[in-house]
Amino acid sequence: MAPVAVPTLEDLSISDKKEEKKPDVVDNEDEEGDEEDDVEGDDAPEAGDAKKKKKKKKSKKKKSATVTQSEPPRVGLSKIYKNGAYPIVEEVEYKNDTTSRITSAEMREKERLAQEDPSTRYSNIRKGGEVHRQVRSYVQKNIKPGMKMTEIAEMVENGTRALVEENGFESGIGFPTGLSVNEVAAHYTPNPGDNKILQKGDVLKVDFGVHVNGRIVDSAFTMNFGDPSWDKLLEAVRDATNTGISEAGIDVRLCDIGERIQEVMESYEVEVNGKTYPVKSISNLNGHSITPYSIHGARGDLPGKSVPIVKQHGSNIDTQRMEEGEYFAIETFGSTGNGRVEEQGACSHYALAQHAPERYTGHHQSAKTLLASIKRNFGSLPFCRRYLEHVGEKNYLLALNTLVKEGIVLDYPPLVDLKPGAMTAQFEHTILLRPTCKEVVSRGDDY
Repeated sequence: MAPVAVPTLEDLSISDKKEEKKPDVVDNEDEEGDEEDDVEGDDAPEAGDAKKKKKKKKSKKKKSATVTQSEPPRVGLSKIYKNGAYPIVEEVEYKNDTTSRITSAEMREKERLAQEDPSTRYSNIRKGGEVHRQVRSYVQKNIKPGMKMTEIAEMVENGTRALVEENGFESGIGFPTGLSVNEVAAHYTPNPGDNKILQKGDVLKVDFGVHVNGRIVDSAFTMNFGDPSWDKLLEAVRDATNTGISEAGIDVRLCDIGERIQEVMESYEVEVNGKTYPVKSISNLNGHSITPYSIHGARGDLPGKSVPIVKQHGSNIDTQRMEEGEYFAIETFGSTGNGRVEEQGACSHYALAQHAPERYTGHHQSAKTLLASIKRNFGSLPFCRRYLEHVGEKNYLLALNTLVKEGIVLDYPPLVDLKPGAMTAQFEHTILLRPTCKEVVSRGDDY
C-alpha cells in the first residue's frame, strides 16, 4: 500500500458465468481385505473337524484427507495447512553480515522465544503471505479488459476474506484494494456505484493487504494490458523493488536504501511509438514500516519509519536505521512523467486519525453512530466506502464528511502524476528482519 488483483463468476457479480471448481478432497484410505490366517502343525484342525478357524480382520488404516484450493479461491487456509505451518518462501542472509547471525545459537533462541508469544509468532505473518500468493495467483489469471473495477476489487476481496477466514480483528483485509490505472500511482479504489472499466491499453497497479492478528502483509504488482513496450517500465520497478529488498537489513540506514533504489530505477528507459521516456522514481512516495494494526508503522505517538525510493539531500536525509525484529513494506513506484504525484479526484481511502476521540461529542447524531461503527469494525485499519456498506452502513456520506471535516477521520484521494501521457508502475513486498536472517514474506513465483 502506498504511504500516507479465469473467468468471471456469478458469486462475484461478474457477468461471465462459469461453473465453480470445487476444492479437491482426496480421501487416502488404505483398506485391507479379510484374510484367513494360515494354520500349521499341531494347531491345524483335523479332517472333518466341524470347528473352523475364525477369520481375523486386519484393521483399516485411514489417512487424513488432503484439501487443495478451489477456483475461485474459497477454502480457508487452516483447512489446507492443518498443522498451522505455513510456507517460508524466501530467507536471505544479511549482506555484509560479520556476526554469522544465521548460525548463531543466541539468535536462534531469540526466534524460538518469538514463537511463544502469540503477538509476534511468525505463523501469523506467513499465513498472510500465503493468502496473498493464492489470491493473486487467481486474480492474475482472471483480470481482463472490459471488467468493472468494482468486479476486480470484489474478486480480490472475496478471495482474501475466505482464505484468511475473516473474523473481526483476528483476521481479515488489511486495507482497501488499490486498483490505480495509468497516471494514477496509488490510492484509487472504486467507490459504490463506480462504473469505471478496465480498458485494453491500461497499466494496472493491484495493491492489497491481509492481516492475521494485526500482522499485515502488504504486497503489490503491476499488469500491462496494452503496448508491450510498457513492460520495460514494469521491469524497472520490479528491479528497483528487489534492489530495496536486497539492501534492507539490520542497522542499514534508510537513506542509503533510497539512493540505491533510485540508481537502479533510473538506469532504465522506455521506448513507446518511437519516443524514449526515462523512468523516474516517484520522489514523494515511499515504503514504510508496519506495526500491529498500523499499515504505516505508528507506535503510540511515534510515527512509523519511511523507506525512501530516491536519494535524499541536506536536512531531508533520514539517517534512521532498520532494527532487528522490524517489519517493512519495500515498495517502489516508477513513472515516465514528472516523477512526483499530487492528490486528485474523489476520496476513496479513509482511516481514523491517530488521536481520534473515543466518542463523537458534536451535534450530528449520525456522525456519532458512524464513528462507533468505524471503531467497532475497523479500528486503526484503513477502510473505504464499499467496506462501510459491507458491514451494513447506509446513508452514511453526510456523517463521513462531517468526521473528515472535523479531523476525526482522514481521507486519502488518489495520487496522480499530472504530466500528460505519464505512465506509472508499482511493485511491493513485505519483509521481516528476523534475528537470524531476512524473510521476504510475500515472495512468490510471480514476483
